[in-house]
Amino acid sequence: MLSNRLLSVAPMMERTDRHCRYFFRLLTKETLLYSEMIYADAIIRGDRAKLLDFSNLEHPIALQIGGNDPKILAEATKIGVDWGYDEVNLNVGCPSSRVRSGEFGACLMKEQELVAKCVESMAKNALKTPVTIKCRIGVDDQDPEIVLPEFIQAVSQAGVKIFVIHARKAILNGLSPKENRKIPPIDYELVAKVRDRFPNLQICINGEIKELEMVSRFIKQGFAGCMIGRQAYKNPKVLLSADEVIFRFVEYQQKTSEGIRLQNALINMLEYVEWHLSVGGKASSVLRHLINSVSGMPGAKVFRSIISEGMACPGSGPELLSSAMKHVNFTEEVEEYPGH
Repeated sequence: MLSNRLLSVAPMMERTDRHCRYFFRLLTKETLLYSEMIYADAIIRGDRAKLLDFSNLEHPIALQIGGNDPKILAEATKIGVDWGYDEVNLNVGCPSSRVRSGEFGACLMKEQELVAKCVESMAKNALKTPVTIKCRIGVDDQDPEIVLPEFIQAVSQAGVKIFVIHARKAILNGLSPKENRKIPPIDYELVAKVRDRFPNLQICINGEIKELEMVSRFIKQGFAGCMIGRQAYKNPKVLLSADEVIFRFVEYQQKTSEGIRLQNALINMLEYVEWHLSVGGKASSVLRHLINSVSGMPGAKVFRSIISEGMACPGSGPELLSSAMKHVNFTEEVEEYPGH
């Protein structure tokens, strides 16, 4: 059982690839990191190395899978476990039209018996690796007060003991994925009721969690953990104090040393970019994840501009990142990201 579940970074399409996770791991050793959602069929039939490879530095790391066929999901789970992932998570929360057309993701909230069959089949191939669920509180015109407890009951009986619940509905027709992260009202209270109703399960909460103080409050309320999403991508500095504040329960204090730690992480990324180029990769694949890394710090605007404008140019590499870093004052106190 992973002890790092107190804080995790959400699976984010076109965000949490191996390069992004490598950088995040330089900021926090303890936080559980998730892959992007990968379609189960792609894991079985696609380029597994491209889809699944990760650095040993990234542990603890969870693989999120999308799909609705128990047999295919079971096979994909076995591949993921054999590949070395520390958890396999089934996506029951993505509202995108592409995912919906494949009849998986959030629309599976309407198919609790099918989800139960899926996770039961996955668990048989997972050995001791946890199989978990990330879901919404409901979809469309469902009543979450009724649907969510029924869903949790059915799926937990199939063997899942860990649920990450995004505390808002998904509207499958009429709202984009971005709008689905903002427009449906957040309902932390309902997720808390589910947590209390199922004391033998680990219930983690997700949705509009932007700072470590908020994570600490939820943990003190009895949640097994919190999942932070796009805020970690927009402002990675939020992860810098996670090991102390969340995993060692040290009272939060902003320190000037955070800037130096961030600088050291970016210095490590210079070597990582060089390695990625040496194996035939593009610098932009890595550098795009670093654009927001110094948000709120003196020189951040120039840093962003240099990376954004130069990362796709022929011959770009670690020198571009090094040049951008020279414009940032890492010794001043790290400011909070605008929008906190």
